[in-house]
Amino acid sequence: MTSEGTRLRRAFIGSFTAAGGPGLVTAAVDPDSGTLSVLSSVDGVPDPSYLTLAPGGDMLYAVSETAEGAVAAYRLAGDTPELAGPPVAVGGNGPTHLGLYDGHVLTANYGSGSVTAVPVRADGTLAPAASGVLPHAGGGPHTLRQQGPHAHQVLSDPSGRWAVSVDLGTDSVRVCTLADGNPVLHRETALRPGSGPRHLAFHPDGERVYVVNELTPSVTVCRWEPADGLLKPLDETPVLPGAPAGDAYPSGIVVSPDGRFVWTATRGEDVLSVFVVEGEGLRLVGTVPCGGHWPRALAESNGFLYSANERSGDVTWFRLDPATGLPRRAGAIEVQAASCVVFD
Repeated sequence: MTSEGTRLRRAFIGSFTAAGGPGLVTAAVDPDSGTLSVLSSVDGVPDPSYLTLAPGGDMLYAVSETAEGAVAAYRLAGDTPELAGPPVAVGGNGPTHLGLYDGHVLTANYGSGSVTAVPVRADGTLAPAASGVLPHAGGGPHTLRQQGPHAHQVLSDPSGRWAVSVDLGTDSVRVCTLADGNPVLHRETALRPGSGPRHLAFHPDGERVYVVNELTPSVTVCRWEPADGLLKPLDETPVLPGAPAGDAYPSGIVVSPDGRFVWTATRGEDVLSVFVVEGEGLRLVGTVPCGGHWPRALAESNGFLYSANERSGDVTWFRLDPATGLPRRAGAIEVQAASCVVFD
């Protein structure tokens, strides 16, 4: 609380409890310095690796990235989130991401290669998923990582008309709707074979999409047509200025609120890449160290960029230059096995 009694802005950090993480961490955010200060942690749900907030900010949803696969709802009445009912099984293995769409929480189930729709009740709690599972099908040329489908992300498009899922195993992006609470495929867009798409981010204009590829260090630039739910790949840009020195597995991607910059994180190389948006394309302008090891996810908030560094067990933050988009490290906090950061 501030001296005037108003609540500071909060950050919520997911982590892998199986790797020593504290579970779901709540931190206060200093608006001037970007500094995070831990307020609490709760570990009632195993491996809450990815989080999303309800639009009103009173509920938080978390996947449980386990073999059984579940999603949980938390109430945010205070600085310690409270579990709002038991976790709901998603009928899929290893959910890695979730998003809100048409009165449901959707989960991307990496292990089983599927998307699940879990109904959200009027009070924000979760109802059983019943049969709302859409299996993906297919594979890719990477013999170890693409023997089958691996849904890695699912989210609503800016228009709210479509749900979009990214599949690393099939080198494709699927556009879906819901019919009687069940995800239904509208169309599938193929990306370059072997690219291994992981996550995407929409430009604020709602007509451009940037897909970060895990198996080749690159970003695929696409045109998005919301009227038809159509994704058109246009170009592919490397995330590194030269050949990787070793392992290089891109993970997170963020677009600036004004649409001028795009940032990505690359594990192994442990760098953040900065792109300038130029018309339909991107131009790589530089990379900076992420401040830790194995940056799993990125988030932007109020002129700061945050990196959840899984293997070094910390969250680092960077002040963003408003003219160039380049990040300058400003601080860090310890969060073992950190996996994502979201802000209320």
